Amino acid sequence: MQVQTSVSRVTGQNSTSVAANSKVELGMPASEKKAEKRHLSWSQITKSLLAGGVAGAVSRTAVAPLERLKILMQIQGNEKVYTGIWQGTMHMWRTDGLKGLFKGNGLNCIRIFPNQAIKFMSYEQLSRRISHHLIDNGGDGQLTPLLRLGAGAGAGIVGMSATYPMDMVRGRITIQEGNKQQYRGMMHATRSIIANEGVLALWRGWLPSVIGVVPYVGLNFAVYETLKDWLIKSNNYRDERDLSIATKLSCGAVAGTAGQTVAYPFDVVRRRLQVSGWSGAEKLHAESGHAIAYRGMLDCFARTFREEGLGALFKGLGPNYLKVVPSIAIAFVTYEQMKELLGAEIRISG
Repeated sequence: MQVQTSVSRVTGQNSTSVAANSKVELGMPASEKKAEKRHLSWSQITKSLLAGGVAGAVSRTAVAPLERLKILMQIQGNEKVYTGIWQGTMHMWRTDGLKGLFKGNGLNCIRIFPNQAIKFMSYEQLSRRISHHLIDNGGDGQLTPLLRLGAGAGAGIVGMSATYPMDMVRGRITIQEGNKQQYRGMMHATRSIIANEGVLALWRGWLPSVIGVVPYVGLNFAVYETLKDWLIKSNNYRDERDLSIATKLSCGAVAGTAGQTVAYPFDVVRRRLQVSGWSGAEKLHAESGHAIAYRGMLDCFARTFREEGLGALFKGLGPNYLKVVPSIAIAFVTYEQMKELLGAEIRISG
């Protein structure tokens, strides 16, 4: 009896202790989730911006020749100067040399750095707020594919709108060929466009860009995050850090292909509107000796379809597929690796 009492006392104490500890341990994840910081510190925001910017610059530089070829093919009319990936690449090489393959990339990196930085940070903030809203209403804080799609689309619109004038200027500089170049650089191009066409010219093609960015960026984030979550759960991994670089690249490639395919016609219309009526595009797409001019997005869609057929809305899709798969994949992986290197938070969604 004495031994039993002693044991029971000890057991009772241990049970109470274990129960208390279990209570704390079991309660910790929920309380931590509730107590998780609702706002990132300036240090975290800076790291997130830097990681997003570097990811954008690295990924775009890696596929710069394909990016330029895609834009040239999008703008050209029925009289095709660029007929394929190999022929187009060789034409760029013969016309402008090695430098021609990367024409506009410097400005694209200047543009993409803030664009990607703002986009990734906006996605984190939006998904974080949605996650907290779900937790506050009794949920587990996990975002559904549809919620990820909404957060990705919102982030894409914010990032694209913040840097759109730079994209418009970059588009024009990119299609300049040989010695017939109207613009000497970004500042000269910006001043010339404003002086000759007005400030609003810097925003040509913005509407189809906004419409197109919803499925493009939205699907990128939604597919990428959903694939990662599925792989983590099906393999019983702790979190995304257990996924290999190759796996993340594959997820990014699938995400990029899905988003680009759905949104591609809007990208073609955007590029055409950016050079609408501009003499520098006469060689690629002209009517009666003058560059084609469109009245707006719907007119561009209608004329392109009527005069060149449905396939014209997918011009440049070949080099774009070759470009977008490694570009998106490299961007996502570089972003996460940079965040880990900088000591920022790893997850980019709730």
